[in-house]
Amino acid sequence: MFVVIRFRVEEAAQPEFVVRLETAVEVLSRQKGFVAARTGRNADDPELLALSMEWENIGSYRRALSPYEVKVAAVPLLSEAIDEPTAYDDLHDFAPLR
Repeated sequence: MFVVIRFRVEEAAQPEFVVRLETAVEVLSRQKGFVAARTGRNADDPELLALSMEWENIGSYRRALSPYEVKVAAVPLLSEAIDEPTAYDDLHDFAPLR
């Protein structure tokens, strides 16, 4: 499964935000079930940043948000995200649509 979390951050505030984002990803990457992460800036809207993470399964992702170190380093940053659904199952996990 994968997670896409988007943030609206003014360009002047992005250097400090990116440091916080890197710290959050580092802490999350140490959690069981973490596969990969990438961050990026929208090509058409430079104030729109995204964090994409891949996890073994939804349970791994949800459990990864519970440890104290994650609550301190990552959850405050994640709470600044745009309020929208973030967790996605891979389409190949579904039966073909008919």
